[in-house]
Amino acid sequence: MFSGVPWRVSRSFAPLAVCEWGNFLIDSWFCPAGVRLAEGIRHRIPTTHPCCNGRLCVRLERVTESVNTELRIAVIGAGPAGVYSSDIFLRQLKKLGEELGLGTEARIDLFEKLPVPFGLVRYGVAPDHPSIKFIASALEKTLDNPNIHLYCDVEFGKDVTLDDLLARYDAVLFATGAVKDKPLNLPGADLEGVYGAAKFVEWYDGYPTGAREWPLTAENVAVIGGGNVAMDVARELMRNADDLKVKTDIPDNVYEGIGQNKAKVLHLFIRRGVAQAKFSVQELREMEKLPGVQLIINEDDFDLDDETIEVAGKDKLTRQMVEELFAIREMAEDMEDDGDVDFEGNPADRKYYVHFNSAPTEILGEDGKVKAIRVERTETGADGKMHRTGEFTDYPVEAVYHAIGYKPAEAPGIAYDEHGAHLANANGDGRITTEADGGEVRDRLYATGWAKRGPVGLIGSTKSDALAIVTNMLEDLAKAAEGGRVAADRDPESIDRLLAERGIRPIDFAGWKKVDAFERAEGAKEGREHKKVIEPDQMRELAHA
Repeated sequence: MFSGVPWRVSRSFAPLAVCEWGNFLIDSWFCPAGVRLAEGIRHRIPTTHPCCNGRLCVRLERVTESVNTELRIAVIGAGPAGVYSSDIFLRQLKKLGEELGLGTEARIDLFEKLPVPFGLVRYGVAPDHPSIKFIASALEKTLDNPNIHLYCDVEFGKDVTLDDLLARYDAVLFATGAVKDKPLNLPGADLEGVYGAAKFVEWYDGYPTGAREWPLTAENVAVIGGGNVAMDVARELMRNADDLKVKTDIPDNVYEGIGQNKAKVLHLFIRRGVAQAKFSVQELREMEKLPGVQLIINEDDFDLDDETIEVAGKDKLTRQMVEELFAIREMAEDMEDDGDVDFEGNPADRKYYVHFNSAPTEILGEDGKVKAIRVERTETGADGKMHRTGEFTDYPVEAVYHAIGYKPAEAPGIAYDEHGAHLANANGDGRITTEADGGEVRDRLYATGWAKRGPVGLIGSTKSDALAIVTNMLEDLAKAAEGGRVAADRDPESIDRLLAERGIRPIDFAGWKKVDAFERAEGAKEGREHKKVIEPDQMRELAHA
């Protein structure tokens, strides 16, 4: 008889004796009493064992929770949203699982279309953000968890389908993020020299399928946008290549490209006022410390009325941002008074204009190329509402970058909300719906991060978002049949066989570590912490070595 631990018999023989296996008494087949074998999974007693007398012993399979009783969750996207959600799901299940009748064990399979993980952290944030390496380290520690299985280089909708996943997982969570720009709906947006920020970011971050060269021939450049991405783009366009190389993981092609950058004058256009800007304080402080760059502002932009100051002061983050902007105003005045210098007092060879209350209305061209940008002066009330003045100014520029927001990715088989720019979900609670304007909730399908709420919020906000979605997932699983174990195929190796049958070779966590080790070694040769690998085939070769 079986005692203490469940076992499955894979071959049927009549028991002749009882032997002791580890601490458990089990029936034995052609095996004498008293034989002690090492505890194991799918362990076969060898027929040559002296106590077996040459007779075949039964194959025994230990039925563990990884086979029968663990919850199985598929997460699409290995960026911050996907990794945070995986971690929070496991933590919340440990905390609440028994109370909800779900148990405390789960396996999470994390699918990523790129050969390496971390999404936005690796490919969406400027390389000179000092805090990013700490975020990447935290994400890596999360992935180094035996209950989280990484499947990079596996694309949802191409390599695996929704039906494939629903057959093998109790729930599917989309954390697909965003890689495309919102379109710039202005006359002249199709002129040569107009670029979406996302493509430029892909270039300087070494995105596997991004451009390998970038035309940095314009001496006068405009950047449209009032958020952190606009700040990133503007800063990289004003960066010194040698300074960037020393402090970051940029690959050689980016170093060479920025080294040839011709930009001398940059205009950043922000539609609303100083008190309505969406920059983080960190972004502003990084803008202040650009070697060789003079900051120039319009004093009129800082003439705020009492009501605006009062409203801005009610929110801590807004107050800190406004205070930092006023500090920048003073810095800009000092730079001018000291003879057009940078933050260190050195002669500046580049000028960075920051224009608030400035709404671009048209991009002017000549011979199909950008010649200038037309900007309308605006007024912004304390309530944040913008009013146009009918006052226009043309600025000569040869390139325009627009950073007005991302468009989160669509997912095959999932309805998309074009207005909100996210996967359709019920009242923003992360439960996928059949239609963008509502419809019915689809069982076992969820969204988190930008896939759920649109391109809004910083990386840190992803954690609170993930907690809310995970709470909903656990609530739904607790109400489902079989304690949430609704997927028909519960073999943990099933997905591996399916991918192998389709000729797909996933890159797992160990594979990523090989890529990471190579990047560190290459960086060390140049006195750097990292040097990024950008070619997908090289990543695959390193990962599978």
